[in-house]
Amino acid sequence: MTEKNTPVHGTATTGGPPVLDIDGLGVRLADGQAARPILDAISLRVLPGETVGLVGESGSGKSVACRSVLGLLPAGARADGEVRVAGRDVLTMNRTELAALRARQVAMVFQDPRASVNPLRRVGDFLTEGLRAVGTPAAAATARAEELLDAVGIRDPRGALRRHPHQFSGGMLQRVVIAAALAAEPALLVADEPTTALDVTTQAEIIAILTRLRAERGTGLLFVTHDLELASAICDRVYVMYAGRIVETRGTDELFDRPRHPYTAGLLACTPRIGPDAPAPRPIPGRPVSLAETPPGCAFAARCAHALPRCSEETPALARHGDGLTACHRADEGITL
Repeated sequence: MTEKNTPVHGTATTGGPPVLDIDGLGVRLADGQAARPILDAISLRVLPGETVGLVGESGSGKSVACRSVLGLLPAGARADGEVRVAGRDVLTMNRTELAALRARQVAMVFQDPRASVNPLRRVGDFLTEGLRAVGTPAAAATARAEELLDAVGIRDPRGALRRHPHQFSGGMLQRVVIAAALAAEPALLVADEPTTALDVTTQAEIIAILTRLRAERGTGLLFVTHDLELASAICDRVYVMYAGRIVETRGTDELFDRPRHPYTAGLLACTPRIGPDAPAPRPIPGRPVSLAETPPGCAFAARCAHALPRCSEETPALARHGDGLTACHRADEGITL
């Protein structure tokens, strides 16, 4: 049973078909560059007005999954399956169609805001470029840019348009990048660990902005992070990735109250918590599977305290367990954190 046949929907602020529907996406590098797929038949969806989390350790495939939404696959990679945005398959689009997709329907906020902007150009040029490319008159584009900067909490938006990126702090520049992403009012916003490089206070401000704008505009949000506490605070549903596969997905409350996959439980157990009775974080033993390795059976078996001999021989299917999907032979037995 696959996720396509048993979709898991969270609470969305608006109805309608998914703004993002990934079905059986597989991504492989050219022969000889990797022993296993970067992505192995993953499926996920985002509804209008919904925030969906994609979590996992570094190297799990999260960033490749979200960049595939814009057709940004690694050089020489082969992809199969479907990545439908507003009903159209991104993997079949030509360059012109991809440019239109990125200009109007999907926007992405990357981890490092300084890598997203040209340091030699003024912020006003960065914000209005996309608007002018779709025919917006210069005066209207400038007015729209000021409005967006005000919406993300930039003081003196008119003055900010004349400044260069180095004149902003990391948090302020990430606000500018979010404003640019929202310029064309996209149906889907993809955020690839947008708060990792920021201090805790600024992280909270950025998350508040994303949450508010999603609620006001009905935008679907795919939020990529390695921080489960952050995912629990803002996401309606969460997909957990390991070694290029989705190993668990369910509504946020159930995922955190009763994880069915040992990897999800391990991520929760190694998350620091504040409180007088909070247990000390317990790291997951071992290391993630590299692209040079292709272990038989479950990729997590070598690190799993619950593994059976079967786990190292037979790859578990992503199947219905409770109100979500889990790829684990022991999913119905309960996991002890």
